[in-house]
Amino acid sequence: MGRLTRAQTQERNRAKVLAAARDEFAERGFRDAKIDAIAERADLTRGAVYSNFPGKRALYFAVLADLAERVPEPAASEPRHTTREALGAFARAWLTRLPLTTDARPGSARLGMDLMPEILADERTRRPFAQLMKLDALLLGLALERLRPAGEPAGRLVRQAESVLTTLHGAAQLDAAAPGFVEPFNVVGVCEHLAGLDLGDVWRPPHIPFISQARPADEPWSPPPVVDAVRDEPVELTDDGVVAVLGLHRLGAAEEAVRAAPPNAVITLVLVTGDPGELAPLARLTVAELRACLRRAFPPPVWPRLRVVHDETGAVAAAAGVPAVSDETEVAVRVSSGRVRARADGRGACHAAASATVTTPPHGTVPPTGAVPAAGTEPSTGTMPTAGNQRG
Repeated sequence: MGRLTRAQTQERNRAKVLAAARDEFAERGFRDAKIDAIAERADLTRGAVYSNFPGKRALYFAVLADLAERVPEPAASEPRHTTREALGAFARAWLTRLPLTTDARPGSARLGMDLMPEILADERTRRPFAQLMKLDALLLGLALERLRPAGEPAGRLVRQAESVLTTLHGAAQLDAAAPGFVEPFNVVGVCEHLAGLDLGDVWRPPHIPFISQARPADEPWSPPPVVDAVRDEPVELTDDGVVAVLGLHRLGAAEEAVRAAPPNAVITLVLVTGDPGELAPLARLTVAELRACLRRAFPPPVWPRLRVVHDETGAVAAAAGVPAVSDETEVAVRVSSGRVRARADGRGACHAAASATVTTPPHGTVPPTGAVPAAGTEPSTGTMPTAGNQRG
């Protein structure tokens, strides 16, 4: 067997550190786990551990993300036809990840018991996590909206999704603090009843005078291959639609693109961060855990059409003309016929790019503002959809 390349050696060492850390965290808990012990388990030096992960918390998040992303595909089940049935299945899938007993055997559920305390311990993790929760609620809400029967009045269901996630996260925290208190059947029943609760959910567009304006463009668009973290499959970013590059402090802006874009546009959310070592694994973990529950509760045809891409290297952002990223980044481009036809940056960029009117000009020319849309695209009025025409 030939010698490993430098990249192969790094990948092998990273895998060894993750495996050793998983065992250490499961056996001793996050607080009592030691980097030296992890290095010894991995048969590596302490320096080798830190060359792959900036700290113990970053390593902990990476271990949990790796486990969440490796959850096997669920067996085929009966499709859910109502939001009540889907929310019940979603809650059951969520609760299976919790210990919900006083059994002390280590496992992935108990491995995650220190997650929320670590998130709460630092503003650097609390703020991104709050935005990741907004993204989770949006993805779940869009799935609920698409499950609604034809003929039923359309409307936003993100508040319902927020209520469900609040109930489930609360159950997880109470189960950790008071083992044996949480009754899973009661939690599932509460989530099912939330499906029939009218929360007066209406999408309100951003205040137009204070948001970014889209600028016409005609630029090449050659994004690298990526994986959609919602469906866990490779995708091409060349479809007509909106590509929004958002830092982890700006994820709430994703819904602006979803609500403003024409129904046929593909919306891709590209997650970037100024702290990829610690916050990128937290983002991967949050999305992967939601995906696992969506798979068990919603048939694939009604999964949200919003694509999520983790851009830890910044390669997709660079292709979109964003060479430097931070947690405050908000840049959106409108793609049509394989080229960038409009771009916007700053607060409101998602709405501006999604609602921009685009055209397909001769190569090398820049379309004037207000140009006629290209064939196959739908014109935008520059306003957000009403409750009757929101898209999922």
